[in-house]
Amino acid sequence: MSTLPDVDRPHWQADPARFTRQRYPHSGRSGLKLGNIALGLWHNFGGGDDEAMARRVLRRAIDQGIIHLDLANNYGPPPGSAETLLGKVLKQDLAGLRDELIISTKAGYQMGPEPHGDGGSRKYLFTSLDQSLKRLQLDRVDIFYHHRPDPSTPLEETMGALDAIVRSGRALYVGLSNYPAPLLRHAASLLRQLGTPCVIHQPRYNLFDRGPENGLLDALVDEGIGCIPFSPLAQGMLTDRYLDGKIPEGSRASKAGTFLKPEMITDTVLQRVRALQLIAQERGQPLAGMAVRWLMQRPAVCSVLIGASRPSQVDEAIAAARAPALSEAELGAIEAACAL
Repeated sequence: MSTLPDVDRPHWQADPARFTRQRYPHSGRSGLKLGNIALGLWHNFGGGDDEAMARRVLRRAIDQGIIHLDLANNYGPPPGSAETLLGKVLKQDLAGLRDELIISTKAGYQMGPEPHGDGGSRKYLFTSLDQSLKRLQLDRVDIFYHHRPDPSTPLEETMGALDAIVRSGRALYVGLSNYPAPLLRHAASLLRQLGTPCVIHQPRYNLFDRGPENGLLDALVDEGIGCIPFSPLAQGMLTDRYLDGKIPEGSRASKAGTFLKPEMITDTVLQRVRALQLIAQERGQPLAGMAVRWLMQRPAVCSVLIGASRPSQVDEAIAAARAPALSEAELGAIEAACAL
């Protein structure tokens, strides 16, 4: 049973012991500390979601020592609604806590039909961030990311815009997301020359998606940039939800507008999940927790970005971060299970 205060109490206040519940390693070679676990508002915080539950999740995240809340201009749906919700919660439930929080947002995906409603141009990045700040009811964010590479805009323009945004006071740090290794190295070099180094990179990375191992993690280590993986549970496949091969009602795969499709849950995937589940059981840990703990031991990873639709999922992620490190034997068994 949780010893945390009840997040539903009428006059909620953040737990004074919250900063004892996880560690706060530096992001790469910067002074920025995000915490082992960060909360992403990609899902469950949109205009059509349960606002009361979203508030409960945010309260529990704070009580568990989570300080980093991650957004993007297009998070919702509809786009922008997650930022609007967090802006309200910052003024109400989380009033007085802004200075201890790391708030990040991003721009790079399409936000509108106008010529500068997408991409990496200086015009789009400044306009998008100004709109985000209005929705968040803030005068600055802590981290501003370029969300994805834009081959139609010179990289020098995009990195110059990120540098100018920091110098304007709209953001304290800059990050990149979804950049492949060679482009990340080039972008990091440009930002370093400008005097605004890249401190964090956000790739999709989990036991089933090993793309960052093809040079990206090495680049992050070399450049001194922290890694904060998103989708650590492979959109829910690295849980016990699909072990019987069925799609439970209310699961990620049962909903429209998600990247996880029922046809992705193949016999091979199920075989791997079942093998991983056995390893997790031997550790006395849920599969989801083991998947998070595995990421924490990867090169350059300074934080793991989770999603949560209820407070108990926040508790589970914090428990995973506090679990014993995976042994060499367990890591070997995990690799064998993923190769089935």
